[in-house]
Amino acid sequence: MTFHPLRKTAAALLALMIAAAPAWAEPAETKEPDAGLRLECKSAILIEQSTGQVLYEMNADVPIPPASITKIMTLLLTFEAMEQGKFTYDTSLSCSEHAASMGGSQIWLEPGEQMTVDEILRATFISSANDAAVVLAEAVAGSEDAFVNMMNERAKALGMENTRFANATGLDAQEHYSTARDIALMSAALLQYPDVTRYSTVWMDSLRGGTTELVNTNKMVRFYKGATGLKTGTTNGAGSCLSASAQRENLSLIAVSLGSDTSAQRFASCRTLLDYGFANYITVQPPPLDDQMTPVPVLHGVQRQVELDYALPPAVVMKRGEEDSLTQQVQLAENVEAPVEKGQQLGKVVVAKAGNVLGEYPVLAKTAVERMDFGKGMGILFGMLLGKTE
Repeated sequence: MTFHPLRKTAAALLALMIAAAPAWAEPAETKEPDAGLRLECKSAILIEQSTGQVLYEMNADVPIPPASITKIMTLLLTFEAMEQGKFTYDTSLSCSEHAASMGGSQIWLEPGEQMTVDEILRATFISSANDAAVVLAEAVAGSEDAFVNMMNERAKALGMENTRFANATGLDAQEHYSTARDIALMSAALLQYPDVTRYSTVWMDSLRGGTTELVNTNKMVRFYKGATGLKTGTTNGAGSCLSASAQRENLSLIAVSLGSDTSAQRFASCRTLLDYGFANYITVQPPPLDDQMTPVPVLHGVQRQVELDYALPPAVVMKRGEEDSLTQQVQLAENVEAPVEKGQQLGKVVVAKAGNVLGEYPVLAKTAVERMDFGKGMGILFGMLLGKTE
């Protein structure tokens, strides 16, 4: 597997997009009562995964114990540690006395028992095993306490403004809380790793040569079309919680439901959120504009004009039926004074929906153009003369 060193930067940008008005998505138009959704939970949010656009929210910034949804951050830091070369899927990890002492959901690791990172990940993703999660935490940071510091630092970097972690598992503890919005942030960050769905979409598996069965606590994986994960959580303090992700066609959604009274209610709430998103929204990729990218005249350059280059922006999340209202307006400089650097901005494209600007992206010089001087002019003239005599 190849990890990408810019993934933290991408995650930070995504955090800004969710926390503020997304650069490439219209502001959310549906608040709690407007969409007519009936959710049996204390708080909830629905976002589009790649842009962070909020499609629905209800009490999304109210701090609530997150239970085992906490493990999304534990898993994120684990994948980042592998990206940095700290260990690999085949690395063997040993269970400490501390990890073996965890209560709640577990695979009953014995002190000194060894499993590979791959096996520990399977136990954490599928069975939400607390002992396995602490083994990962200790492998990343050396101790769970040190790991918790990393968790809180990473949460701050992601823009999770209403979150504080006290452990790596999600077991109820003082000063251990998060919000639906913050959980959506870290869920999107984790899902940037393609290998995550190798674990989060598995319904049943086993360890220890088949003697330890693993059954996914997230029933959405088995029963919801397009489900890609992600994590359940249940404690006395948190109630029943779920961060559920799914993809259909080119639309990837994350639904978070916190504080339901029963497990059935959390699944019903996330199904309702996801159904609403897929029924009402679509991603639209702005089309190429090659025919409008006419070269820009260059003044006092060795070339009379410069070709243009551009990169299309991310897809725009729109309500179904409104695709035709997306427009792009190309704005180019009348001319440019030499010298021109490759990549120099010579214009922009403004993207709008029904007249409302969603964002813009730059138009750049495709090549460099040197400024004309006497020596270069004589060289060009000499070359032209030679060409005429051939």
